[in-house]
Amino acid sequence: MCLSDPITTPPLRGVLITRPEPAASATAALLSARGYQVQLAPMLAIAPVPTLAVRKVQAILVTSANALAALSAYDPTTRLLTVGDATAAQAQAMGFRRVLSAGRDAVALAQMACAQLDPTDGTVLLVSGNGQGMPLMQELRAHGFRVIRRIAYRRAAAHALPAPALAALREGRIGTALFYSADTARAFLQCVSNHTAALASIEALAISPQTAQALRSVTWRGLRVAAHPNQDELVALLP
Repeated sequence: MCLSDPITTPPLRGVLITRPEPAASATAALLSARGYQVQLAPMLAIAPVPTLAVRKVQAILVTSANALAALSAYDPTTRLLTVGDATAAQAQAMGFRRVLSAGRDAVALAQMACAQLDPTDGTVLLVSGNGQGMPLMQELRAHGFRVIRRIAYRRAAAHALPAPALAALREGRIGTALFYSADTARAFLQCVSNHTAALASIEALAISPQTAQALRSVTWRGLRVAAHPNQDELVALLP
């Protein structure tokens, strides 16, 4: 008599994406092509502000690709320092020719600015979303820089999950949830406050330790953090 191999349950391929549009749809296309069943639940809505007035600055610090549209009137030779590689690539695609990427987070961006720029060379422009950028601005000012901070886009938190995503959550069709910021994590937990029991069967993947910290108030099947705060490293955690 032959014994059959033990039956194993394959990892659930349903993935919830919580990042804002249009990035959410780009991530969905990437994961769908890899065979995942994707549910979109953007937890922040991004509204760009009108193009910022041009100021004479030695460099612009950009904390998110969402801020780039507000810089369209700036000379493409203006120095741009970005928080990550994806933002740097998008800035170059827009025509900016002097772009440097910190490759990680706002702390790394501050360190790069201090290494690459001289406080005596003029003002630094910091562009970010509402509610963001203050620690970075304070860090630069502590190193002697004159910093002007401008809001390049506004963010509004969602108040509910989209109906298809909520149905997938209730029916147990989500195995993994991707979180790209602490703000999206907090907004998500607010939206599912009446359904937290369902999270015990889901693994949360966080892009950074700060994002993971925002998720620790509930019980997950697992909680892991990307090795570096970028999408490639986050997606690499998927089963």
